[in-house]
Amino acid sequence: MQIPHKSVVLVADGRKMLFLRNEGDADHPNLIVEQKQRQDNPSNTEQTTHRAGQASSTQGGVRSSVEPTDFHQIEEDRFAADAADMLKMRAFDNDYESLIIVAPPRTLGEMRKHYHKEVSDRLSGEIDKDLTGHPIDEIETIIQKA
Repeated sequence: MQIPHKSVVLVADGRKMLFLRNEGDADHPNLIVEQKQRQDNPSNTEQTTHRAGQASSTQGGVRSSVEPTDFHQIEEDRFAADAADMLKMRAFDNDYESLIIVAPPRTLGEMRKHYHKEVSDRLSGEIDKDLTGHPIDEIETIIQKA
């Protein structure tokens, strides 16, 4: 996949996002970090104090477990929605014409739920990989090979 000059590349997962801009050309990208954001999101066991409860039926005394709330996942989903909102605001400001998003499948799916038309119209590509821990030169190479 080519990365057009001045394109924005968002590399994100449920806790980290990295906004990059291609200062090179489509054949020789040079991604420069514009913005970094990281959210502390402890594991679910660190965020909860009680075990999942049980529910009873008034008919026949049937008991069943109640699915525990995954607070960690809720925060990751909120973070993905916030990233989509940031993309919308930057699109409204005409900050970019071309956008590439790189995120793990679950995060990418959550972000898609929140894409504004202005973001969708500028979206050049999506890559469903977690590259938040990779160096910038590897990110460039992986995008080009996608």
